Amino acid sequence: MGEALNTQMGEVSLEDGRTPFGKQMLKHFRFDPNFINLNQGSFGAFPHVVRQKQREYQDACERRPDPFIRYDYPRLLDVSRAAIAKVLNAPLSTIVFVPNVTTGVNTIIRNIVWNTDGKDEILFFSTAYGACANTIDYISEVHHNLVQPRLIDLTYPVEDLDLLDSFKQAIKASRAVGKRPRLAMFDTVSSLPGVRMPFESLTAICKEEGIFSLIDGAHGVGHLPLDLSALDPDFFTSNAHKWFFVPRGCAVLYVPERNQPLIRSSLPTSHGFVSKSGRAFRNPLPPSSKSEYVNNFEFVGTIDNTNYLVIPEAIEFRKNVCGGEEAIMEYCSKLAKEGGEAVARILGTNIMDNSTGTLTRGCCIVNVLLPLEISPSKVPGQNCIDPGNGMLATQWMEQTLTTDFKTFLPIYFFQEKWWTRLSAQIYLELADFEWAGAALKAICERAGKGEFLNVSEKV
Repeated sequence: MGEALNTQMGEVSLEDGRTPFGKQMLKHFRFDPNFINLNQGSFGAFPHVVRQKQREYQDACERRPDPFIRYDYPRLLDVSRAAIAKVLNAPLSTIVFVPNVTTGVNTIIRNIVWNTDGKDEILFFSTAYGACANTIDYISEVHHNLVQPRLIDLTYPVEDLDLLDSFKQAIKASRAVGKRPRLAMFDTVSSLPGVRMPFESLTAICKEEGIFSLIDGAHGVGHLPLDLSALDPDFFTSNAHKWFFVPRGCAVLYVPERNQPLIRSSLPTSHGFVSKSGRAFRNPLPPSSKSEYVNNFEFVGTIDNTNYLVIPEAIEFRKNVCGGEEAIMEYCSKLAKEGGEAVARILGTNIMDNSTGTLTRGCCIVNVLLPLEISPSKVPGQNCIDPGNGMLATQWMEQTLTTDFKTFLPIYFFQEKWWTRLSAQIYLELADFEWAGAALKAICERAGKGEFLNVSEKV
């Protein structure tokens, strides 16, 4: 890999003149010098060189809007599709872009034709991303319960074998009451808590059981090694703007050719749609010989999609400046583990993991328990929050981290405890996590003293 990491993280020796991981890597990004970005996992960040290339495409579009949108854009889009397809080891014919994973999940679920006997079910876990879980409930509502959700409750830290057993039991329970488990949605790495799921084994079970697998890979490309040809899910969607260093609003949607006839329309429906009625409305775009699936997603209404075009620049940056995917993932996953443990030591708590370490295996995010307790009365030596003030305290802590500490960390209440999620990235070092530990300790102490009760006065 051309890079040696020591136990302190951030001190690196380079063999090829690349930018060292850690503080020196910040020169490639546009962060406020006073802001420490410990939350790459929510909205991502991308380097100057990618931003510059996107501006070039935007300028080219402004100089000659019609020629760019009608002729240049489709060609450049195919180049970008081919580049990300290679990273994912997926056939080009299976790869299109959507704005985000939420759109990808909606596109898949809204295209499935549900059986009219009311027996279809969608299986998903209690840690599913809220927007995607809401989509399942919405689909059930608008289809008047022709398809119903089946929630699989998880208690963490869960072992992979127990999670897989819960999944199998849910399938069995569905069929025992005369239902048809039709589709299962699960994550590569869930959002909150940010832990790795055994998505490979879940995909294999779906294949064995004849259930469509829909993988929410929001924390996917750029975060974990992915080989879609080997994994062979029925549907997969992954944000490129979180971990792959492209501008926000760029996600991959993968549908193998066997399932493409099921995906009749993009979201929203646009010129690529081919109606079964035989009607063909005027398409103002140039003719294309591409597949119906690819055509559906090439132009989905007028919007600035230059963020889709800079995948090749992101790949070049990751390769030439960072040393490639393996080097990035190894550094970030190691920093997440060591940094999370450092924060836990400062707080006197622990990170979220199971006995086999699979929840954090290869993950670039880590969850740390906060020293806060739910209690109607004060307990000596503890930071206590009244049960009725949990949401207020959480919102205050997140906002105060931004105003008083110039950072942001997701703080969430899970299984009767408060946790925080930290993201490791190439521009961070162990010292940044130690600083975060001190900030979190201070914010928890202030919350324990009830400072959040004065929030209305601050606002």
